[in-house]
Amino acid sequence: MIRSFLTVSTGTLASRLLGFLRDSLVAALLGAGPIADAFLAAFQLVNVARRLLAEGGLNSALVPAWLRVRDTEGALAAAAFAGRVLGTITAALIAATLLLGLLMPFVLMALAPGFSGHETLQLATGNARLMLPYLAFAGPVTVMMALLNAQGRFALTAFSPLLFNIVLIMVMAVLLVSRPGAVLAAQILSATVGIAGLLQLSVLVLRRGEMTATPFRISFDGEIRGFLAKAIPGMIASSTPQLLMVAGAIVASSSPSAVSWLYFANRLVELPLGIVGVAMGTVLIPQMTRALRGGDAAAVAHAESRGLELAVGLALPAMLGLIVLSEPVVRMLFEHGAFTADDTSSTSRALMWLALGLPANVLVKALSPAFFAREDTMTPLLATVKGVIFAIVLSVLLGHWFGAEGVAASLAVGAWSTALTLLRRGGETFGFSIDAAARRRLPGILAAALAMGAALWLAARALPMSTQGSHGLVQAIGLFILIIAGIAIYGLFLRLFGITGWREAVNAMRQNQPRDLRD
Repeated sequence: MIRSFLTVSTGTLASRLLGFLRDSLVAALLGAGPIADAFLAAFQLVNVARRLLAEGGLNSALVPAWLRVRDTEGALAAAAFAGRVLGTITAALIAATLLLGLLMPFVLMALAPGFSGHETLQLATGNARLMLPYLAFAGPVTVMMALLNAQGRFALTAFSPLLFNIVLIMVMAVLLVSRPGAVLAAQILSATVGIAGLLQLSVLVLRRGEMTATPFRISFDGEIRGFLAKAIPGMIASSTPQLLMVAGAIVASSSPSAVSWLYFANRLVELPLGIVGVAMGTVLIPQMTRALRGGDAAAVAHAESRGLELAVGLALPAMLGLIVLSEPVVRMLFEHGAFTADDTSSTSRALMWLALGLPANVLVKALSPAFFAREDTMTPLLATVKGVIFAIVLSVLLGHWFGAEGVAASLAVGAWSTALTLLRRGGETFGFSIDAAARRRLPGILAAALAMGAALWLAARALPMSTQGSHGLVQAIGLFILIIAGIAIYGLFLRLFGITGWREAVNAMRQNQPRDLRD
């Protein structure tokens, strides 16, 4: 259903845009020094845990499982199953939160060894402990959102994450006016993270009548163990970009401000990646699962082809746009307050390298559903682990020689390692089916993206907004013009190269109804 797809996509886009505003205020408030490094290291730890739950395999595993129980055993059995999942996940995360709180100094020394022996470790530990309540709230929030999605109720789940960013933005606005010390400001923000999680949970609890998760209890019976055995590998495999960033932070923590530069650069990469991830997770997996269950080879090829077209068609122009416009984008979004021109230069260079890994991360999102639909979560998991290990080893070498830029380049190589492993394993085990239309359109999409990139590069150097001394309003207007022009040029070249099916490919990804999951 087009309306449902657009609702989810709009919510994701709004959340990412508010995230940019949030991070712009963080940069203005804390800059990119040791205090910012400590806050962002703690925030990244909590954020990765949230992504593992909300954007990983828990949601994709729970929706079909709940629907299967409901269709085979009835609504009461489905409600009981949901109640056991909700109770078990909630209890497990409360226990994990308490354990992490006790072990936080050791966790951060493992994740940011460069902080050891410095005041940054103490600051990061305090910030992380203040943020930890959010982790306890994230589990039940994810379960409730999955149950709403399973019932075709997308509006609340699409827009409830906005509350998290709205609360943080409001608090930072007050802090920027009151101007407390940077350490105190970071502590207040850290406490706000937990409060925002509680507010998000409260909004969903008010709609608990629609979630049918009763009775609420803790259970580790065979059904729950089987569910978790499928969900946990999928959660890890679906979070390749976030795990790569954790790997980068481990190495970058030894260089002053490098954690901050990488964090802000990665936030820009996450916008296109997040939108594609929603399309892949909410549409492609159920469509491919239905085709496999029906033994329809043509439908499998259609799903894989449209998914690949969507992934390539969004990732390539986004990658080129981020590379060409890296410095003006970073300057406009983050160069305020304590975030200096030197920070802009370092962040933009890291962004250029991270952007090279964007197509690989999008390919992982497009290729993983072919394994998940076949109930194979181990192959994507092993590919992810291999890519992360490769990125860490390469980061140690390149980070030593080139600093944050070397770490960013290593993360891009790690992403490509994961994508190529999935391509090879998929080809060996079941073969990827690409239809004739995709074979014809993909070269045209590539040519259109390259043409757009070249035109954007020429235009960016002709406009005055590319210079550091330009007025902020001039930079913003110039950047907006370039982005709109880039989109228009890309669309024009798609038509000139005969990619008339691009709009059809997007519409095909939208035309899935929630009931398809029950087939």
